[in-house]
Amino acid sequence: MKTKSRKVAIVGSGMVGSSCAYSMVNQAVCDEIMMVDRTYDRAMAQALDLSHCMDFTGTRTKVYAGTTADCGGMDVVILTAGANPKPGQTRLDVLDAAAEITKQITTEIMAGGFDGIFVIAANPVDIVTYMVWKISGLPRHRIIGTGTSIDSSRLKTLLSEVFSIDPRSVNGYALGEHGESQFVAWSHVTIGGKPLAQILQQHRERFKDLDLEDIARKTKDAGWEIFTRKGSTHFGIGSALAYITRSILNDEHKIIAVSAILDGEYGQREVCSGVPAIISGSGIQELLELNLNEEETAKFEASCGIIRRGIEGLQL
Repeated sequence: MKTKSRKVAIVGSGMVGSSCAYSMVNQAVCDEIMMVDRTYDRAMAQALDLSHCMDFTGTRTKVYAGTTADCGGMDVVILTAGANPKPGQTRLDVLDAAAEITKQITTEIMAGGFDGIFVIAANPVDIVTYMVWKISGLPRHRIIGTGTSIDSSRLKTLLSEVFSIDPRSVNGYALGEHGESQFVAWSHVTIGGKPLAQILQQHRERFKDLDLEDIARKTKDAGWEIFTRKGSTHFGIGSALAYITRSILNDEHKIIAVSAILDGEYGQREVCSGVPAIISGSGIQELLELNLNEEETAKFEASCGIIRRGIEGLQL
């Protein structure tokens, strides 16, 4: 009986790409991983290093090096190659360099006959995701940015420390730009299924010192805190990439906050922003439109406006 191998290419073999590959190897996410990098020797070295994990894992994942021209037969292509901001810069400040890299890589991948699903982590991820959609010509449901998936995870971690619970018992989302204009949709945060607002109301004395604005600020700034201390963030986003890819390859229908092309959802069009989505074997199965309150709606519109202005400055 013939079986179809689940193949993933990771374009960019730096800290994020290698952390993603390591997560996927240990979680048995796919059957094959092809490492790609502008420096072939680095891709080869990462592939060799990862292949030496197999004696210590539950299943064997074939890991090897390749090029963008070899991506045609892949089910998923993960893009991590991009430009890193310098101290004092925002993610939007590296847009010009990121746009040049993205245009070249996406064009080369599509020239090789790729017809699968893109998962993008390169920053500024919302704008880069939009670029990949436009350049590739693929339908929007097959273009997925990591968006606010990592920010939502950071939010859950912060709240889990406040309430002394497992982060997976917290449900909630950071929405909008994976950047300075993101916000927490507090009206939809629940703990064990119970709305956060109700918990705070019923236990006013216990949580009287809890500052939600401070939690939102720490959520937004968490990446920069890590970046300024060690020069990169890679374990968390690498795990997010593996999580999204696993939901695609296993058709899991997980709900994840990702960067998606909006076409009328939340009243927005021709923009890519972080929203919850059902991720399945077809990519984005469906976008979930949360019933945001007036303040959250205004914040979402403002965030999309910032992303849209970045998109309008692109030469596509």
